[in-house]
Amino acid sequence: MYHDKKRLAVIASGLILLAVIAVSATRFATGNGIFPVRMNGKYAFIDHDGKVVVQPQFQDAGKFEDGLAPVKLNDRWGYIDRSGKIVVNPQFEVADPFSNGMALIAIGKKFGYIDRSGKIVINPQFDGAGSFEQDRAPILMSERWGFIDKNGKIAINPQFDEAGNFGDGLALVRVGNKFGFIGTDGKITINPQFEAAGNFSDGLAMVRIGGKFGYINKQGKIVIDPQFDAAGDFNDGLAVVAAAGRFGYIDEKGKLAINPQFDQAGDFTGGLAPVWLGDRQGYINKDGKYVWNPTA
Repeated sequence: MYHDKKRLAVIASGLILLAVIAVSATRFATGNGIFPVRMNGKYAFIDHDGKVVVQPQFQDAGKFEDGLAPVKLNDRWGYIDRSGKIVVNPQFEVADPFSNGMALIAIGKKFGYIDRSGKIVINPQFDGAGSFEQDRAPILMSERWGFIDKNGKIAINPQFDEAGNFGDGLALVRVGNKFGFIGTDGKITINPQFEAAGNFSDGLAMVRIGGKFGYINKQGKIVIDPQFDAAGDFNDGLAVVAAAGRFGYIDEKGKLAINPQFDQAGDFTGGLAPVWLGDRQGYINKDGKYVWNPTA
């Protein structure tokens, strides 16, 4: 996830899932076999078979990573383990899932990072930030985005108008009103030229050209023609796309794997993806079948 001080709980405009109406849905995907669901206005967790393993009790919840998941209680975020026990007391305005042993949090309007014990390891000091991937995390300072290493030291000087997380050795950046990609050394590898773009995953990244979304490879070559109204990153070999106001999924060849039929949809991870009909959330498998029927 990517946050700035203007939208503490929402991805800032212009980046990765700028195109996807259901951008917040990405926080529900998990590769750890336990998935957050909303039941009667509260969040619970189910397993891969749709069995409730943590009872509904939270205002909001995110995905399990490194054995912990962010949950919201009394308007503050903390973390639980897989049994539902609170292991990091709710105290943060923002709390992201763990990535590479660290999690992005916010205290007041500043962002920093904690370890799995809840100890602050990089002091909240940034106006915006993203998750650690490939030992780099995007941070916002003085209205410019750069990257830090896991010691909190500047690895790539703040210079970009926006920046995303690293994936497949490349990170999304915006220069002016165009999006391109840099390597871990900060050098531009794909020139800023796109109207919008997403993070690289499985060797592909979403881009917008002429108002439509398609995909490029790591050489910047278009491999899935721009044709969708909205699109997300590839995960588990599938990517969410939208056509005519409905969301479905394509494979890495650009072929529809699950026909557009949902009002919102999130990433596949661990074989399941969250989908919405109205404000009711469910989970489907890669055959498009429900393992958890939509509930509110």
